[in-house]
Amino acid sequence: MKTGKVFLIGAGPGDVKLITLKGLECIKKADVIVYDRLANPRLLAHKMPKAQLIYVGKSPDRHTLTQDEINKVIVKEALEGKIVARLKGGDPFVFGRGGEEAEVLLESGIPFEIIPGITSAISVPAYAGIPVTHRDFTSTLTIITGNEDPTKEDTNINWDKLGQDPGTLIFLMGVGNLPKIVEQLVKNGKTKNTPVALIRWGTRPEQQVVTGTLNNIVEEVTRAGLESPAIIIVGDVVKLRNKLKWFENKPFFGKRILVTRSREQASDLSEKIEDLGGEAWEYPTIVIEEPLDFAPLDRAISNATEYDWIIFTSVNGVKAFFNRMAKLKIDIRKLGNVRFCAIGPKTKEAIEEKGLLVEYVPEVFRAEAIVDGLKNTLQSGQKILLPRADLARPVLLDSLQELNLQVDEAIAYRTVNNTEDSKELLEKIINKEINVITFTSSSTVKNFIELLEGNNAEELLKGITVACIGPITAETAQEMGLKVNITAEKYTIDGLISALLNYFKN
Repeated sequence: MKTGKVFLIGAGPGDVKLITLKGLECIKKADVIVYDRLANPRLLAHKMPKAQLIYVGKSPDRHTLTQDEINKVIVKEALEGKIVARLKGGDPFVFGRGGEEAEVLLESGIPFEIIPGITSAISVPAYAGIPVTHRDFTSTLTIITGNEDPTKEDTNINWDKLGQDPGTLIFLMGVGNLPKIVEQLVKNGKTKNTPVALIRWGTRPEQQVVTGTLNNIVEEVTRAGLESPAIIIVGDVVKLRNKLKWFENKPFFGKRILVTRSREQASDLSEKIEDLGGEAWEYPTIVIEEPLDFAPLDRAISNATEYDWIIFTSVNGVKAFFNRMAKLKIDIRKLGNVRFCAIGPKTKEAIEEKGLLVEYVPEVFRAEAIVDGLKNTLQSGQKILLPRADLARPVLLDSLQELNLQVDEAIAYRTVNNTEDSKELLEKIINKEINVITFTSSSTVKNFIELLEGNNAEELLKGITVACIGPITAETAQEMGLKVNITAEKYTIDGLISALLNYFKN
């Protein structure tokens, strides 16, 4: 059997975008992903559908697997001919025991590559506004393990040198040993007024920073209830935090926001959330799929020259319509005499990307407004085509038919329930790790409620903000027992973001 290969990948400090491009490429092609608790689980969304996940997370008080057991898992999977992504928080060679794993792989004759990661030693302070070096304060940086007991006799740490070191000292994984670390530094020459900062879960929404001096930092950390994982920074550069902190000043800092729209559309909303300092947790409650029967859509496309108007009520409808047109090898120029209406600016943009002009977009982006705006333009007997979703509301079709128009409705796509494992999402909701849930359509609401698996939605979502893109979606949410906190006045993604900003500002 052909031997596989192992990639020892640094996953970075926590912010999912702080992984390297090469690291992400390796995750995407791995047959097996072996990951620990410091690697952001959102990275696992990039895996191949059939990739196996093996959790080997360790914490100071609990080991899922020992290091020897982890080594055996990696070797076993690789010897079975699999590509293994060993995903480790930070950098694999900075207190990540990557060197030990590489040695074991070498002894077993297994090819491997090291994919460096951004270590928490420099990135976490950066997110807290603390530069680890600064020409006005220090030009040196020392990274020390915080796991070693500072009082043991056979220590590998030169405390006498650290006590005299004028540079920045960074201790990784040392919260439990903080009192002893402080004691050793003061004992060996550090002044008690030396600035200190501890940063927990740096670069994530849970980021927590406690500052003080060697004289009071133990009491400050106890008062704040700060626990591991956290890093300790000792040195004058800590004084710059109040001036340079930027991450915590973003309007969505500390907010983990659930994005429930389909994966094809989620990125726009997610990017805007993360630009504003939040963490977008994508769990599409709906999946966009092809119609079960293409015949009505194919017939409509083939007879496109017969229509006076084509009305699109979603970007998905536009994409599905023109993808099918290309599949049927029908020239887009057949639509030359057709007039187009779009329900909103994004839908208009998708149509005009095809080189077609949109003649009407309602000021209010809902089906009723389309009829109100066009009723004086449409003429009795004209033919209208509605390419749209299988679960679209009937109000537009009914209203157009009341105007004595010939209306053909063609299912361009279906919205179906997402069947992905929702266990992790439910745990986050139960543990109140989700701060906001966004809904961008009635179908996202309905499928989300089904996802709750019989739990009391009102009780489960208590304390979680519910935001809807418009009144129709909000009405559906309320009918299904949800308390809606935010309804966007402008029924677009930008409108939803604006509503969230106003809500948190006030």
